[in-house]
Amino acid sequence: MRVVLDANVLIAAFATRGLCHDVLETALARHEAVTSEPILEEVCGKLRGKIRVPAPIVGEIRSFLLENLEQVEPLPVEPSACRDPGDLAVLGTAAAAHADAIVTGDKDLLVLGSFGTCRIVTPRQFWEAARRG
Repeated sequence: MRVVLDANVLIAAFATRGLCHDVLETALARHEAVTSEPILEEVCGKLRGKIRVPAPIVGEIRSFLLENLEQVEPLPVEPSACRDPGDLAVLGTAAAAHADAIVTGDKDLLVLGSFGTCRIVTPRQFWEAARRG
């Protein structure tokens, strides 16, 4: 399965050992995880700003993500596709990647349920589905 992990999931995966960390490990081990530059920029910016992770560690995280996730250029998405314009890059990433799922905690994305043939699920939904096999 091709999976786009939203920035909030990636940030949580590196900020603390918990569900999102397990989701990232599962996505890397069993699926094709995909990202884009806008998602990486958001991850790095929030790790530096909100969480105050030192710049060298943020650089290591960025390098890890670039080495382990496929990177695509987001396709343009109609602004009417979602209520938060900041989420258009996530949808564009999923479209460019031909993703099967977006994993996110973002309510503005979750309310959509899907984008084309791509399901939009919570980290818990993804993790439970992965456990069931």
